[in-house]
Amino acid sequence: MKTNLLQKIAVLALTGSILTYTGFAQSPKPAAKPNIVLIMVDDMGYSDLGSYGSEIQTPNLDRLANEGLRLREFYNNAICAPTRASLITGQYPHKAGIGYFNVNLGTPAYQGYLNKQSLTFGEVLKQAGYSTLLSGKWHVGNDSLVWPKQRGFDRFYGILGGGSNYFDAGPMPTGRNSPVVILEDNQRQYPKPNSYYFTDEITNHALTYLDEQNRETKPFFLYLAYTAPHWPLQALPEDIAKYRGKYDAGWDEIRKERLARQVKLGIITPKQADAAAIRDAEIPDWDALTFEEKQLWKAKMEVYAAMLDRADQGVGKLLAKLKELKKDDNTLIIFISDNGAPAEDVAHWGPKAGRNSGPVGTAGSFESQGKNWSYVSNTPFRSFKAFSYEGGISSPFIAWFPGKIKPGRLEKGTGHLIDIAPTLYEVAQAPYPTSYNGTTTHPLPGVSLAKLLFNEKPLDPNRPIFWEWAGNRAVRQGKWKLVSIYPSYQWELYDLEADRGETQNVAARNPNRVDALSVLYFDWAKRNDVVDYDKIKPQQPLLPTPRKPSVGNRNF
Repeated sequence: MKTNLLQKIAVLALTGSILTYTGFAQSPKPAAKPNIVLIMVDDMGYSDLGSYGSEIQTPNLDRLANEGLRLREFYNNAICAPTRASLITGQYPHKAGIGYFNVNLGTPAYQGYLNKQSLTFGEVLKQAGYSTLLSGKWHVGNDSLVWPKQRGFDRFYGILGGGSNYFDAGPMPTGRNSPVVILEDNQRQYPKPNSYYFTDEITNHALTYLDEQNRETKPFFLYLAYTAPHWPLQALPEDIAKYRGKYDAGWDEIRKERLARQVKLGIITPKQADAAAIRDAEIPDWDALTFEEKQLWKAKMEVYAAMLDRADQGVGKLLAKLKELKKDDNTLIIFISDNGAPAEDVAHWGPKAGRNSGPVGTAGSFESQGKNWSYVSNTPFRSFKAFSYEGGISSPFIAWFPGKIKPGRLEKGTGHLIDIAPTLYEVAQAPYPTSYNGTTTHPLPGVSLAKLLFNEKPLDPNRPIFWEWAGNRAVRQGKWKLVSIYPSYQWELYDLEADRGETQNVAARNPNRVDALSVLYFDWAKRNDVVDYDKIKPQQPLLPTPRKPSVGNRNF
């Protein structure tokens, strides 16, 4: 008996199959769960990265793109807080409680903070054994009950609200003049003015958290949420110096150059470039500006570019840290932007708080790039942040995972923010609970992108995707997109395969398509508790409402 057992063990050893005494094969040692880094920038347009056609120097993000995957079509929610609500929870923003902004408009879908039924990726991944780290912008709840530490994050540094000055934590002159609240974990920070640059602080805290976490044996999830290049336009002198003279040719010429690069990169086809959105009628001809006006507008874009450049430098430091910690070969990195570039002109707010007391880019200035340059940032699309046209809701998407994602891939998509959480949970092998702390959770409406990322399998092109913010509405299914812009409730229909610039409204020629898509939209709106904006519109909107983008001249 003893001899026979030893013989069996020898045979099994030779065949590589060691059995337990019960006779069942032991599972091989499971592979280490991957680390995950999710990077989001703020108010950056579709074409602002080098890998999407820009002249701005973004070598580190371009490296991730060249060594990983880019999507031509990935969507956000057009504006800051609703985008973050969907990203962090995997829900449409109304279902998560932030149908408008981080202010309470009186109904659960518009309460202004994340509800308990919508779990954050901090909560889900922490239960799955991850360290959960956040550095940057929160913007999904101001009350201490819904701060990051209370919603699943082990470490947090950053701001609770929608924006910050970059050299100090003084009030943002947006009508409320409330000071910026910077936290580390649950403790408020009071940094000395002009002793720091906020983008660098976000990077440095993320790197510190990774060093601390390296003492753990579990994987980490880092949500790196930069505020750059969101206004106010403030940057470091050495970064601004790189871009002096880069924008002397003006917005029409720079946009023309970006379109040509996008065609060369394969982001768009020559036919799509020909059908690119035309310039908004309110944007003046560059040559019609006075000398002084040109100097101001050139300076604005130079500073904007410098701000994004500095964020890219932070990504470079992150990559170096991952390599130093020997974790770069087992880390998934995803990069997106929260909305299109904005049409907001904030310079007139400055005097209300004693700001705009220095040149553009300095600590005392309070400027934005405005629609004149955002029209370039959002190339080749129409419109801006807050609107449901492609320029407001389109984002670059980059995914990088050495050995797992084939380098240099450029795919169509079409993805949405609600797909990020399911993707992370599949990668992390993290079950999404049906209940959490006694509360029944909302099911996830999105789909995992894992098969697209790792197996090159396309997404279902016919699933519908929806938007609503401040009365601006849209639904996309396949190549068709239905959209209306507040205060009008008139539907417009676009064939995005032929006209992603949304220059030809074909609703009158396709009434049945309009009807079918509108049925889908109103069913979604009902299920997500969307309310007619006229019924909940705040007396004083948080941001000035830009006028509906108008048809102008192509001029390129």
